[in-house]
Amino acid sequence: MTFKRLVKRPLKYEITIMQTPNPGDRNGYRQVYKMSLKGHSHSDVISQVFRNFNVSDRLPKDFHARYVGTRDIILIDEGTKGKYYYKLLSGGWKPVQLHSHV
Repeated sequence: MTFKRLVKRPLKYEITIMQTPNPGDRNGYRQVYKMSLKGHSHSDVISQVFRNFNVSDRLPKDFHARYVGTRDIILIDEGTKGKYYYKLLSGGWKPVQLHSHV
């Protein structure tokens, strides 16, 4: 008898990091980096982004922005399934709705 492993394969997510020109600004977000990541959930890819964009040895060579920090936003674009925005606040990453002033 054989058993198939019921392990969910990682999905591919389109990720955009958004920052303001000055740390702490509340408006004026702009795209600073875009990439694709594989992961099992939004939480998984957000953790990967935070780990990789806060250690100088892990930063991609074409990344020319500051480390990811408080008030920065990560956009997870799932195509037809929607776009999901997460902002780093004092209590961790929280889902947010973006408005035209962001």
